[in-house]
Amino acid sequence: MLLYGVDEWHGTAMAEIAPLTPLRYDLSRLTASAASGGLAAVVAPPYDVINATQRAELVARHPNNVVNLILPEGEGDAKYAHAAARLAAWRSEGALVRDDTPAFYRYDQTFTPPGGETATPVTRRGFLGLVKLVDLDRGIVLPHERTLEGPKEDRLKLFRATRTNLSPGFMLYRDPSRALDSALDTANELASFKTEDGIHHALASITDRDAMRAIVSGVASSSLLIADGHHRYETALRYSKEVTEATRAGRGTAVGARGEHLYFMVFFTNGDDPNLLVFPTHRHVHALPRFDFEELAAGARALFDVRPLPGGASADVLTAELAKAGLAAPSLVACSGDGRASLFTLRPGVDLAAHPILGKRPEPLRRTDVALLHMGLLEPVLGITPAAQAAKTNLYYAQDAATSLRELRAGKGQVLFLMNATPVSQVREVAEASEVMPQKSTFFYPKVLTGLCIHTLEPEREVASV
Repeated sequence: MLLYGVDEWHGTAMAEIAPLTPLRYDLSRLTASAASGGLAAVVAPPYDVINATQRAELVARHPNNVVNLILPEGEGDAKYAHAAARLAAWRSEGALVRDDTPAFYRYDQTFTPPGGETATPVTRRGFLGLVKLVDLDRGIVLPHERTLEGPKEDRLKLFRATRTNLSPGFMLYRDPSRALDSALDTANELASFKTEDGIHHALASITDRDAMRAIVSGVASSSLLIADGHHRYETALRYSKEVTEATRAGRGTAVGARGEHLYFMVFFTNGDDPNLLVFPTHRHVHALPRFDFEELAAGARALFDVRPLPGGASADVLTAELAKAGLAAPSLVACSGDGRASLFTLRPGVDLAAHPILGKRPEPLRRTDVALLHMGLLEPVLGITPAAQAAKTNLYYAQDAATSLRELRAGKGQVLFLMNATPVSQVREVAEASEVMPQKSTFFYPKVLTGLCIHTLEPEREVASV
């Protein structure tokens, strides 16, 4: 078995992954009644994309919907105790049961890409498992976005109260030859269902020892890029250190070298898979003390060629122009509420290394569309400081270009920046340069559901080896 450590042949640190022995919903209970809705009734999107209305809808679907745990009811810190009590009750009554056999859990999501209703459906295949928690400066697990303290403190309180990793992270490994496909093909189906967004989900277990060993060794040959769940990973790492320190100080239960709290639950997928889709997140600027579209265009000319686009053009027209320009150089589109729009394309030969802000950052970062926007326009031209960007003082983030453009022209905000998606290869280059991108730089679609597997963090329980 490969353990986290140093590869004696190459002198490089490797990721250690391991199978789960998780808590899962008792499928026999969920399917015993047609009215229960099956597994679809108890799963939920990630906690950070659920608004109050969506939470209420999820709660109404089933009394055991996982949203009751990831976004518990109650005021202040009392809500974390409510989550712990509800989790204990579900385990006691048998709604959640522990699998006896360690396994990786293959997870397929089949969908039609948004905006492509006539396109052929695609399937993103990956698997749920565990990764040994390591500091982010080790070059093993690579972040690509900054995190905020508020969300991490919230998740940490939930970890402490429940001693449970409820929501998986999302990480990408490298496998350009798709060598792990055959191991993933050994899975035995457990559940299959469709959610209201039209996405078909299929969960299957991989218990064959040879297949599991192939997965462990295959992933160990690659660094792991965090696609989603930066806050969750950093929270799990902090919690792990807290438990370890308490044990050393004699305040906690004795733990083994493979205690559950040392591992984080992750959905792993191949970063080289062509079915891995990343969508852009657009920037909607508002509440500036003063804004003038022509002054923005004038300030942008320090870095960009500026070309006006047809007045009143639709989002489809604007994003098509943007996509075409993005094939040649970093580009974005700026839109005003009165129907004006301009294409900003990085000028050939511009010396980004000499820029007072971008020049301080590594080359892989400063040529990304989002860095050029945040560090080349938002900060120096519009005066939105990095602190204000992090606090979203003047920014809304949106995935739907048409809706955002319609809202802008109806009087919401001052300027909308339409973006191209950041390619996965570019994200990895930035991460491998030990740099992070501005927040909301990527939007991996579709989101990974919460509730398929739940990883307990009981330090006296050890993670299985293969």
